[in-house]
Amino acid sequence: MTIKEKINVFIQLGNHLKTMPPEELENLQVAARSENSWFDPDSVSSALYGIQLFLNPDSIEEFINQYNIRGNNKLIGVVLAGNIPAVGFHDVFCILLSGNIAVIKPSSKDTVIMTYLLDQLTRLSPGISAYFRLVDQLKGIDAVIATGSDNTSRYFEYYFGKYPNIIRKNRTSIGILSGTEGQEVLTKLGEDIFLYYGLGCRNVSKIYVPEGYDFKPLFAALEPYQSIIHHHKYHNNYDYNKAIYLVNKEHHLDNGFLLIKEDPQLVSPISVLFYETYTDLDNLKITIERQQHKIQCIVSENGHWSNSLTFGTAQCPTLNDYADGIDTMEFLTGL
Repeated sequence: MTIKEKINVFIQLGNHLKTMPPEELENLQVAARSENSWFDPDSVSSALYGIQLFLNPDSIEEFINQYNIRGNNKLIGVVLAGNIPAVGFHDVFCILLSGNIAVIKPSSKDTVIMTYLLDQLTRLSPGISAYFRLVDQLKGIDAVIATGSDNTSRYFEYYFGKYPNIIRKNRTSIGILSGTEGQEVLTKLGEDIFLYYGLGCRNVSKIYVPEGYDFKPLFAALEPYQSIIHHHKYHNNYDYNKAIYLVNKEHHLDNGFLLIKEDPQLVSPISVLFYETYTDLDNLKITIERQQHKIQCIVSENGHWSNSLTFGTAQCPTLNDYADGIDTMEFLTGL
């Protein structure tokens, strides 16, 4: 298949996701949740919507024109994460459009959605199935893209260090507040905090607020998300973290479904939002720059902070929003 033919198949997939029959979507949601209880219907729909957004002709054409694609047909092993639905789809997309073949090791927590998307590609154009395969073990590959945690990255480096590779570690996202944000803006921040139950690297796990910040408006703005506490796993995490803070007499704020705690760490537990205060923007900039290697993205009101996104858009990456800031297509086309 030519690159143009592959692009056309992905565009067709985007159109299918946009017009998917309700019964088909419902069956997919039920199957995904049976495999992974974090993947509730809203999470599945949000993930599919995000994929649909970038599978449009203009976005793909602008994206693909940035690269010199030679059609290497190299075998690219890809180890997919399973923290949010179809989180590895962008990697598969890049491998196929770079002229290579994807050898996919899916996460055991996310086989349903990924298999569905690959099946749809095959249904739309059977010939594209020659450019990907699902495997239990990566063998006979030419390069690797592996996504995991700081712990699993050590294993990835041990097993795959001899191949050209992209190995991704833990990252998280942060929000920067000025203290002047209105309720509507803060409610949008809630989307960045709560979507996918905070399990994604693009979820905001920490905010920076001015010294003396009043959290009452933030709590009021986050009320629309209170139903999140009804998810049993999220509720268990909330109860556990609350108990730990109470037993240890650690100061925290609590609105019944989110715990907010001052902490220098970037990554907060599920159901917890960390914060730090600042008095000087220049010092805040230095603080963030020191931790840039652990930050996936930054959100702020109207994206006013340098290289940040506007509140509510962290989970809607474009094709060029590469994980860890590493240009996957440049890596693949350079093999």
